[in-house]
Amino acid sequence: MRLNQNTMLLGKKVVLVPYTSEHVPRYHEWMKSEELQRLTASEPLTLEQEYAMQCSWQEDADKCTFIVLDAERWQSWPGPTEESCMVGDVNLFLTDLEDPTLGEIEVMIAEPSCRGRGFGTEAALLMMSYGVSKLGLTKFEAKIGQGNEPSIRMFQKLHFEQVAVSSVFQEVTLRLTVNEPERQWLLDQTSHMEEKAYRDGPTEHR
Repeated sequence: MRLNQNTMLLGKKVVLVPYTSEHVPRYHEWMKSEELQRLTASEPLTLEQEYAMQCSWQEDADKCTFIVLDAERWQSWPGPTEESCMVGDVNLFLTDLEDPTLGEIEVMIAEPSCRGRGFGTEAALLMMSYGVSKLGLTKFEAKIGQGNEPSIRMFQKLHFEQVAVSSVFQEVTLRLTVNEPERQWLLDQTSHMEEKAYRDGPTEHR
């Protein structure tokens, strides 16, 4: 997360900010959900373990993690804290040592009331645009549980194609190769995105 620890991405529906210790309590509450544990293949952690995980992620050079905020709520400053605006997270894992241009993307919209509103789609688009323009990525993969139809459909709408099914892990792998037409489409979809230094703007007063 050293890659993006001072980066904030502003979209229309969502704002992406680095995962900091102030986000941990809300994140911890989310991950008590058995549904989210199942969808993300996660084990429940104690609050202390969650803080330790956040610290380790912050030092990782091969992980790019943003917390997804509800842009409308976040922009209604003065008022809500970032923690109260949180709706999910989005991650890029740069762990393929043989191919540094490949990023594995994950998106989680944890707040039930915020699902089906395009938050996940925009979060994924902003992250992919950032990956292409700032990190030199040309390929993306998404590994999704076979039962997670909404997430599979979302990535298919983002031009990902299914390339593998694992019956052992009960997940499908979808992939997108960012050729020039795809790159232009992605940049067009995110032409409204603003990149700012984190803690500039409303959050610096909180």
